[in-house]
Amino acid sequence: MALRFVGKDPESGDHGSPAVWVDEGTKDLVIQGWKADSQTTGGSSQDVPIPGHEAVIRVPNRMIPLLREALDVAELD
Repeated sequence: MALRFVGKDPESGDHGSPAVWVDEGTKDLVIQGWKADSQTTGGSSQDVPIPGHEAVIRVPNRMIPLLREALDVAELD
């Protein structure tokens, strides 16, 4: 699996989270983010059950430009 790094939260300083990659083979987005708190997880699980092998994460709004870039990369390659 080859991951193409798109970028990380510009406000994270020397810390690595959150970050975004594109899997060059599948064009899936790979997102590292903050674990959601129990209130967020509980609220989201009311709409869609969360299987044991999945997680709810939070990505800050300021990373929207990086997500758009990742979507463009996935779509164009």
